[in-house]
Amino acid sequence: MQKNGGLMTKEDLASYKAVERTPISGDYRGYQVFSMPPPSSGGIHIIQILNILENFDMKKYGFGSADAMQIMAEAEKYAYADRSEYLGDPDFVKVPWQALTNKAYAKTLADQIDINKAKPSSQIKPGKLAPYESNQTTHFSVVDKDGNAVAVTYTLNTTFGTGIVAGNTGILLNNEMDDFSAKPGVPNVYGLVGGDANAVGPKKRPLSSMSPTIVVKDGKTWLVTGSPGGSRIITTVLQMVVNSIDFGMNVAEATNAPRFHHQWLPDELRVEKGFSPDTLKLLEQKGQKVALKEAMGSTQSIMVGPDGELYGASDPRSVDDLTAGY
Repeated sequence: MQKNGGLMTKEDLASYKAVERTPISGDYRGYQVFSMPPPSSGGIHIIQILNILENFDMKKYGFGSADAMQIMAEAEKYAYADRSEYLGDPDFVKVPWQALTNKAYAKTLADQIDINKAKPSSQIKPGKLAPYESNQTTHFSVVDKDGNAVAVTYTLNTTFGTGIVAGNTGILLNNEMDDFSAKPGVPNVYGLVGGDANAVGPKKRPLSSMSPTIVVKDGKTWLVTGSPGGSRIITTVLQMVVNSIDFGMNVAEATNAPRFHHQWLPDELRVEKGFSPDTLKLLEQKGQKVALKEAMGSTQSIMVGPDGELYGASDPRSVDDLTAGY
């Protein structure tokens, strides 16, 4: 790194230690959801958004309907606004995860959602508590014959990370420094806005969106999932959970279904191809700024059937993905 003008020292590398943390968990319609804790924001905000959605009959609205997409997009705005204010490395800042994942708090946000009218992001602020997508993130899901499950996400951050190879090892170094907030209110490469809680600091770990997630039903593994995708990881994994639980999709259907994303700023509802033009027109009439963009995420998922059979699905959005049994 020093040969390339970097600031990292041998002491920095020697002092690094992996930290084992308790997963973030919550309940959604009788299912238990476990996901990654801070310094990832993924688990907190997946649980937060699910808590908001629990106040609505999503099954009644149906997948791909303008009403269902409106509710989810508005819920995502509130979550990403809170992300910008409160999330950071819990070893350095107090992350109010209990408050953010509190169902009563989610109810106050749900009560502010108008199914017929989108609220501009400029009017949404972090709650008061009691454009780029990288292909350099990898996720894999594993379930064994005994039902033990693992969800793993790791990343270089942006394409080829720093672009620097460590000596002759062939190992690329990441550029996770971009996941810090360089300055409050200034977006990073993914367009995410952060604040002081995620400011750069010695020995701090930057905020991420990685969301390896395990869903449990009646004490048994039911769904294992995760995805690359930068800021869109959270909403990609969220939709896998909602598609499976609320809309009754099997793992392949939930994977293949078109996706959408709102991250508060920019104030834009990003959608993939595959949604009805009439639905998109209705969303625009509700006040959403709809933008048709390229594919989002690349989920790698396993669903466990009632008979214990394992059903895997690799996302067709990526050509190199694979589902395998052994």
